[in-house]
Amino acid sequence: MSVILIALACAPALRARPISHSTKYVNPFIGTDAHGHTFPGASLPFGMVQLSPDTRVAGWDACAGYHYSDTTLLGFSHTHLSGTGVADYGDILVTPSVRIRQNSALRFRHESEHAEPGYYQVYLPGENINAELTATERVGVHRYTFPRTDTATITFDLHHGLGPDSVIASEMQIVGDHELQGFRRSSGWAKDQLVYFYAQFSRPFSRFVSLIDDSLTGNDPLIHGKNIRMSLRFPPARKPGIIVKVGLSSVGYDGARNNIAAEAPGWNFDLVKKHAEKIWERELGKIEVPAGPKNRLVTFYTALYHALLTPNIESDADGRYRGMDQRIHTADHFTMYTVFSLWDTFRAEHPLCTILEPDRDADFVKSLLAKYDESGVLPVWELASNETWTMIGYHAVPVITDAFMKGIRGFDPEKAFNAMNHSAMMDHYGLDFYRKFGYVPGDLEGESVSKTLEYAYDDWCIAQMALALGRTADYEYYLLRAQSYRNVFDPATGFMRAKENGCWVTPFDPKSVTVHYTEANAWQYSFFVPHDISNLISDMGGAAQFCARLDSLFSSPSVLSGRQQADITGLIGQYAQGNEPSHHVAYLYDYAGEPWKTRDILRIIMDSLYTPFPNGLCGNDDCGQMSAWYVFGALGFYQVCPGKPEYAIGCPRFPKMIVHPENGKALVIETRSSGDTPRYIRRAMFNGRTMTKSFLTHTQITEGGRLTFVLGNSPSETWGTNPGDYPSAAIPQRIVPVPYFTAPGASFADSTAVSLLSPVPGPEVYYTTDSSTPSPSSILYQHPVMIHATTTFRAIAVDADGRRSGVAQATFSKSAQRKKITLLTRFSDQYTGGGNDALIDGLRGGLDFRLGPWQGYEQVDLDAIVDLEKIDTLTSVSLGCLQDVNSWIF
Repeated sequence: MSVILIALACAPALRARPISHSTKYVNPFIGTDAHGHTFPGASLPFGMVQLSPDTRVAGWDACAGYHYSDTTLLGFSHTHLSGTGVADYGDILVTPSVRIRQNSALRFRHESEHAEPGYYQVYLPGENINAELTATERVGVHRYTFPRTDTATITFDLHHGLGPDSVIASEMQIVGDHELQGFRRSSGWAKDQLVYFYAQFSRPFSRFVSLIDDSLTGNDPLIHGKNIRMSLRFPPARKPGIIVKVGLSSVGYDGARNNIAAEAPGWNFDLVKKHAEKIWERELGKIEVPAGPKNRLVTFYTALYHALLTPNIESDADGRYRGMDQRIHTADHFTMYTVFSLWDTFRAEHPLCTILEPDRDADFVKSLLAKYDESGVLPVWELASNETWTMIGYHAVPVITDAFMKGIRGFDPEKAFNAMNHSAMMDHYGLDFYRKFGYVPGDLEGESVSKTLEYAYDDWCIAQMALALGRTADYEYYLLRAQSYRNVFDPATGFMRAKENGCWVTPFDPKSVTVHYTEANAWQYSFFVPHDISNLISDMGGAAQFCARLDSLFSSPSVLSGRQQADITGLIGQYAQGNEPSHHVAYLYDYAGEPWKTRDILRIIMDSLYTPFPNGLCGNDDCGQMSAWYVFGALGFYQVCPGKPEYAIGCPRFPKMIVHPENGKALVIETRSSGDTPRYIRRAMFNGRTMTKSFLTHTQITEGGRLTFVLGNSPSETWGTNPGDYPSAAIPQRIVPVPYFTAPGASFADSTAVSLLSPVPGPEVYYTTDSSTPSPSSILYQHPVMIHATTTFRAIAVDADGRRSGVAQATFSKSAQRKKITLLTRFSDQYTGGGNDALIDGLRGGLDFRLGPWQGYEQVDLDAIVDLEKIDTLTSVSLGCLQDVNSWIF
């Protein structure tokens, strides 16, 4: 049998890091086609400025302003979001032309377009203008080469923005004949965003034209309004090039001007471009890949490039920034950052930064805590000092916990714990129900299953922080909450499943995308228990059945039902690489004793769903998360549970890789092949000592050491095959899951039978019907309960050791009228309202279309017959309908 050796060599600090030439492998156009939502323009790592062309302003694929399918552009704006699923930014549009233009687009061809880290260039044939862009952290630098003309014009447009972005107020003012300043205050995804700019020109302009609401106002040097532009005309010169420097600031004109003085004081465009290239070489060189197939190198280094774009610097060069409270603050001994897409980036983007950028990651944590001080709550999805409340969970918590558990310091851990505790104790987005019932009921809150699972994981992170700080009572409290996932796990189906009125939601189809899951279905979310994998394996029937269920996930037909969700892409079976809830799943085989299956599926994902072309991302990059996932995949390990400083081993994708942490200790991953191309790990050694587990610790990665993998053509029968070998123990004291109810429906005509059941064998169920809290002294459930009037049940499950579940509650209502309905139109499976009798059951829906009582009809007329079953006089007939403007209901 032939073997391969993969070695992670000790990284002697004595060896100087070689000069990196990795920028030549970066293709910024990857992700600009299909649904990647990336931009190709110039930015520095985590920079405030993202200077890039805008080809469109509306539509989902315009989230980053540029789409590869377009052939015209509107100009070059200075702020862009990378890979998000919602559009915003596109601030301060600059457009060169040989005439004063009235919002007309400029033609371009990809053959005359070029991009590399920190630089973008395009030739505009209709204007005969060559446009070049580069950037410092806070300054965008343009160079426009005009033909010989006396009408060279540069227009600044403050009405332009991406997405549903409307201008609240804006201003521009001429400052001499070399400078222009202005501000743009807008409301979009960020409800109140303020950007100041200061622009300087390499040569004077001879005249200018001001426009308000597309009407010429003449030579007005100061203009205000919601739709303003200013066109500057430059006289002929011996050198046709014009350099424009645009400094940004959220503070004021002085901040923008000072950022130029600090970062771009001269007029040498090529020098700024060269500086940007050096910075990118330094950052990308933190992972060195000496050789490999070119296409794979391009895919890898572009992924690393995208992972290093976000979050973005928010504070000026002097440390000042505009906070969440809209006041001016100064970052004290740290850099303030913005754009925290935490639901996405806690999974891989931030863990990657703890390895490559630990000092910067400390600043990320300080930024989150500063935003807590300014707003009173840790960020959920923060953008430009605005809380957007996008997505679910309170995922600043795992970012902070993971940093602390990996030894990253510089912030107050007690303050961090208090901020985490505050997020977990709020009464919004179903958290009050989550605390009361032990799960989020689907009839009281949308996305109920996903919220329950992600709240439980976040609570586990808080428990780890409490344990590290010696807060024993808090640790025990949050460790119990961390098991809330058991309250939505249905052992009968093996899936995480929604409950309404204490009953499992029916009908149930695990491949259906419904309002109970966040951009996913039951297949994709049922494996999200990263903090308690051993117990999840046990709940699913043991390691063999768990692996079989994973096999079914990847081999099932790639057909979704229910709601059409554009975010769910990159399907392999029911696994969706294009969206974040699936990102850890391929590594779960490591925890169940079949690690070779992790290697198999990772190769499929990485080779088929990541390519070196504009459409090379199978979903939104989501501020670097998709790309960070690939970086980890190529390195050969992945952190399944941020907060646990351990990594599941996957499959390295290059003959040799060297990781250079900031501490100077390198980690070398080296493969030596003999004969065939074996892919399975037969043996592993770390510093010469045999490893039996398919896991690495964070310390091993950051402190260096020699890790050697011996690969063969077939899986090992011993290496990594013991499910009990993975490092972290399961949660020891398990909760008793809450009981559930079954009944024909939530309402009935004369009488109905109600059953009360424990989802796991063993516990007994006790209940009350008088609104009192049930206890072991209450009625013991033994058989279905027949009721003849509206009745509210409260129930608990008690196991043999006397441990009690949370309280389950359900109300079954007697309908005041005898009638029946025949539906001649089929309702949507997304919104059943409880079944065929939903329209006559007397249960009314509220203002949230996602919740249980509503029955949904899409693009069809509702045709139904209501039979009163007797002769009667009608005084009125009513039908309740809900119109929710701008909601994505179906």
